Amino acid sequence: MLANLPATMTAVGFETPGDPDVLKPVTLSLPRPGPGEVLIKVAFAGVNRPDVVQRKGNYPPPPGASPIPGLEVAGIVAVLGEGVSELAVGQEVCALVSGGGYAQYCLAKAGHCLPVPDGMPLDSAAALPETLFTVWHNVFERGYAREGETILVHGGTSGIGTMAIMLGRHFGIDVIVTCGSPEKCAEALKIGAAQAIDYKATDFVEEVARLTGGKGVNLVLDMVAGSYVARNLKCLAMDGRHVTIAVQGGAKAEINMAVVMSRRYTLTGSTLRPRSDEFKALLAQEILANAWPLVESGALRPIMDARFPLADAAAAHARMEAGDHIGKIVLEV
Repeated sequence: MLANLPATMTAVGFETPGDPDVLKPVTLSLPRPGPGEVLIKVAFAGVNRPDVVQRKGNYPPPPGASPIPGLEVAGIVAVLGEGVSELAVGQEVCALVSGGGYAQYCLAKAGHCLPVPDGMPLDSAAALPETLFTVWHNVFERGYAREGETILVHGGTSGIGTMAIMLGRHFGIDVIVTCGSPEKCAEALKIGAAQAIDYKATDFVEEVARLTGGKGVNLVLDMVAGSYVARNLKCLAMDGRHVTIAVQGGAKAEINMAVVMSRRYTLTGSTLRPRSDEFKALLAQEILANAWPLVESGALRPIMDARFPLADAAAAHARMEAGDHIGKIVLEV
């Protein structure tokens, strides 16, 4: 039991949007879990691209969410809210949260928590929820990826990219990735990518055609959007699916809809954070049934890049923005 909880806690937030150095420690009142919620004593919090976009002022938290950044945590359940029976005080969990992760304590919906297997380090557990929820939903549920297919993933050594590679490998899907250097391509191949394309040295459209014998890929997981969309469509096989999850290259794209019709393409996309609590709880159940056994057996572990103390969140953001990281960055609380 975690008794004698403090009245206040340290968190890292920002008053005005800006560069990484706007992130500063603040003292806040300890949150109280409502019905269906738990309070987690945070051991580690994941750092994700949406945190950076939020810090710059371009991704406000949804209504009711904490303004403190942080979309995934791992730690120990400290307090159970009313009606929570599936978790226990003192249990190690990781959770997808809609904000508030950069703090000593964080509220989470009980249905968005996953049990940390015995022996799994909490820094690894904190690096799972955001990418696992995102990739599972967009590659398997929205993108209908299935065994024997080939998919193209941009940003192959990012947290999303490395998770897509590993899940693809476990479910019989060949994952072709693009990376920004020969070194990153080599790392992606080590993680399990079928092929890795250095997009700075070669045209990925031509390379995908060569690698697939002209057939193309069945699905593109797109984090770039903008001018990439038209190029991505050139990589797709007949009946191909294009799933956009971020717009790092711009929100607008110009495409030839006659090509979409003649080749029977499906274009879709999603953002996870504003989805309903019910949706995320159902997604957690899907993951628990289909992917979590791989975590429990040790077969699926996130690729870890670096860990920073919570007070050094600015340095963690600077590392993410520099683009040199391979895998996940976490904050130690």
